[in-house]
Amino acid sequence: MYILLTILIVIAAILLILLVLVQNSKGGGLAAGFASGNQVMGAPKTADFLEKASWTLAAIIVALSILAVGVHKGQGATQEDSSAITDQVQEAADALAPAADFDQEAAE
Repeated sequence: MYILLTILIVIAAILLILLVLVQNSKGGGLAAGFASGNQVMGAPKTADFLEKASWTLAAIIVALSILAVGVHKGQGATQEDSSAITDQVQEAADALAPAADFDQEAAE
């Protein structure tokens, strides 16, 4: 799950980079190609769309990053719990081993 979220974050980041490169801070960029004012997707509408898409992708990256941290911590806690249980079992086995050796010596 963590790997899937990481891949989605990378894809969203690449898309955000492409959107930012298409935009021009002075109002040019992709929107400059649509100079006539009577087009349906004219310069102002294209700039608005690109800005909204940029903010949306940024929000998606933030949300996926927070989710990835939660998933990663959840997986880490599960691994720590299982290793703690394994350590306790090993300690119990080590504690019983000398007693078993003592019983075998007493039986002889």
